[in-house]
Amino acid sequence: MSQVITRIPPSPTGRFHIGTARTALFNYLFARRNGGSIVFRSEDTDRARSKPEFEQEIIDGLHWLGITWDSFYRQTERHDRYRELLEKLVGEGKAYISSEPGKDDPNTTVHLVRLKNPGTVVTFTDIIRGDITFDTTELGDFVIARSIDDALYHFAVVADDMDSGVTHVIRGEDHISNTPRQILIQEALGTTRPAYAHLPLILDEKRAKLSKRSGATSMMDYRDEGFLPEAIVNYLSLLGWNPGTDQEYFSLAELTAAFSLEDVQKGGAMWNRDKLLSVNQHWMRTLSDEDFITLLAPSQDMEKMRKTVPLLKDRARTFGEARQMLSGELSCLFTEPVLDREQLLVKEPEDRSGAAKNGLEGLLEPLQALSEGVSAEEVKAVIMPLADAAEAAGLPAGQAGKGGRGALLWPLRYALSGQERSPDPFTLISILGPAESFSRVQKAIGILEG
Repeated sequence: MSQVITRIPPSPTGRFHIGTARTALFNYLFARRNGGSIVFRSEDTDRARSKPEFEQEIIDGLHWLGITWDSFYRQTERHDRYRELLEKLVGEGKAYISSEPGKDDPNTTVHLVRLKNPGTVVTFTDIIRGDITFDTTELGDFVIARSIDDALYHFAVVADDMDSGVTHVIRGEDHISNTPRQILIQEALGTTRPAYAHLPLILDEKRAKLSKRSGATSMMDYRDEGFLPEAIVNYLSLLGWNPGTDQEYFSLAELTAAFSLEDVQKGGAMWNRDKLLSVNQHWMRTLSDEDFITLLAPSQDMEKMRKTVPLLKDRARTFGEARQMLSGELSCLFTEPVLDREQLLVKEPEDRSGAAKNGLEGLLEPLQALSEGVSAEEVKAVIMPLADAAEAAGLPAGQAGKGGRGALLWPLRYALSGQERSPDPFTLISILGPAESFSRVQKAIGILEG
C-alpha cells in the first residue's frame, strides 16, 4: 500500500455535530494506524451559510477530542485552481459551457459548465460494502460549475482529493450516491480513483437518521455538559465499528492500534445517550482525585472536596451532574444547613414522643469520641449498635419509616444534611468530621427543645 492519505472535510455551515466527529475520528484512526497523513479541508464554498465561527468550533472540537491533521486549507483559497482545471476539461472537449435560462430568473442567461457524460456503467469497490454498480446514463451531462469561476461541490472535492493525493475517502453512507458523478469527473481529469469506505449512518431510537431533535447536538454542548473527550472518542468509535473482542473501553491510542475498516459494520449505528453516560462515568472514575477536582473546578473547601470525590465518582455520570450534586444534595458538606423542626420529627414514632431528641442526645458522646479522619465504616461500627438498640426497644422496622433504626438514623442524617436526599449519615460524618458533626447534632437538639 502506498502512503495512506485521508481527509477531514467539514462544511462550516453549522455547529460541530456528532456525524462530523465520528467521520473525522475514523479518518484519523485509519490514517494513523497505517502511518499515513491527514488533510483538513474546510469546504467553505457556500458563502451564504459558511461562517468563521463554525469553522473555529469544528477545529476546537477536534483538538479537544485529540484528533490532529497534517495540512489545512480552505476551498475558497483554491478558486484559481478550479478554474484552471475547468478550462482544461472544456479545452479537451470533456466538458462544455452551456448557456441556459437561469433557474431563479428565466429572463437571465447563465453559463453553466457541464461534464460530457460517456454514459458508462461504473463499478467501485467499497471497503465496507463490497462492489457497488451505477449506470451513469441517467445522470446526463450534469453540471460541475455554475460558471467557469464557480465550481460546484462534486468538481471541487475531486480536484481537492487529486491535488492532495487522497488515497482513501472515508465518509457517511449518504454520500454513496455522490460517488458515480465523482468517478466520472476523476476519469475526465485523468486522476487515480481513491478507495472508498462508506460508514453506516448514526440512527436514533426510532432507527431514523440522528437529527438535532433526537440528540445530535454540538460536540461542544457535550463538552460543556461535562463529558470527557476520552469518553466521546470511545463511544463514537463503537458507532459502527466492532473490534471483534469483548473490550469495551478504549483510549485513543488503543483505538489507533486496533482500528480496521474491515471491522466497520454495514448496518446503522444506534445512538444511545444512556450508554454514552455509562462510558463517560467509566472514564471519570479512571481519573486521579486531583485531576477530578481540577476538572470540576470547585470553589469549596479542598480538604472536604478530596473526601467528597469518591461520592461523586460513584454517583455522577458527567461533571455537570457532579456540579449539580455539589450545589444540591452534597451542598451540606460545605455549608451548614438550615433545619426544619417538622422534618426532624417526620419519622418519630407516634407513641414515642421525644424519641428523635433522645436519640440525637445519645449520639453526642459517641461523636465526641471519634477521631479526625475517621472512615465511614468506623462511624457505622459505632452508630449502628445504637440504632439496633433503638429497634430492639420496641420500635419495629419496616413500618413505612416509622420506628426502628430509621427513628434514630433519619434525624441524624437530616441534622447533618438538612435534606431529604443525601448520603448516609456515616459518610456525612466521615467527611464533615466529628467536631462539625457534633455541632450540627447539638443545633438540631436545640431546635427540638424549642
